[in-house]
Amino acid sequence: MKKKNVLFSGVAALTLFLAACGSSDSNTDSAADTSSSDNETVKIGVVSEVEVEVWEDVASRLESKGIELEIVQFTDYVQPNVALENGDIDLNAFQHVAYLEDFNANNKSDLTPIGFTYVSPLGLYSEKVTDYADIADGAKIAIPNDVTNGGRALLLLQAIGLIKVDEAKGTTPTVNDITENPKNISFEELDAAQVARSLPDVDAAIINTNYATDADLNPKEDALFLDTDNIASVADVYKNIVAARSADVDNETYKQVVAEYQTSETAAILDDVTEGNDVPAWEQ
Repeated sequence: MKKKNVLFSGVAALTLFLAACGSSDSNTDSAADTSSSDNETVKIGVVSEVEVEVWEDVASRLESKGIELEIVQFTDYVQPNVALENGDIDLNAFQHVAYLEDFNANNKSDLTPIGFTYVSPLGLYSEKVTDYADIADGAKIAIPNDVTNGGRALLLLQAIGLIKVDEAKGTTPTVNDITENPKNISFEELDAAQVARSLPDVDAAIINTNYATDADLNPKEDALFLDTDNIASVADVYKNIVAARSADVDNETYKQVVAEYQTSETAAILDDVTEGNDVPAWEQ
């Protein structure tokens, strides 16, 4: 399918988040070697088979540092934060900053990012057309129903000129904030995990990369448009992170887990298993 080279306008970077997380380059092996405890088990929650594959590689490297990383796979975007808050897992790595902030606000939680992982593109896909310019009047487009991914989806559609949204809504506009819709597009709002399955039944769908790849879609080849075509324009709120409970932000073992992730080895396997779609965020 054909992608048009349209730049996606990101919002301003989250300075406070960057200050809280700090930065980490790929040369983190020395920090990771100083383990505060031996043979400690850390449970980390992820979503999708791709995430599992990347973290299994990290886990194999952590073994020599006395850390056993147990990977717990979830099937949706809600349960990993619930499990983290309840203490069923120690960390999770599946969401971007905006999603975490929305979860905290809606659940009176204080889960906290402790390091960047990657930037994952949000893509527009279709089985009906090969160019987004050909999306017809009255078309139905499926988008994620959570406020952050849904808002990002609407901003993607604005970037390619299909709609306009209220600028005052920032990174979290809803369908009620659409101010211009010249093609009278209707929206089917679904759980992010279900959007890919809806693709045969709608004119187009905006799908998170982990669910797209799980559905055997290749973002670079199959997407009509990716919002990361200009990576510099993707705001920090859309960068994925490792999250912990606020009481554990200074946990040395958890810091070692993040440090071992933020290495050139992880960047290489991330590039391999995502076919170059996910970009290391700690290097940005």
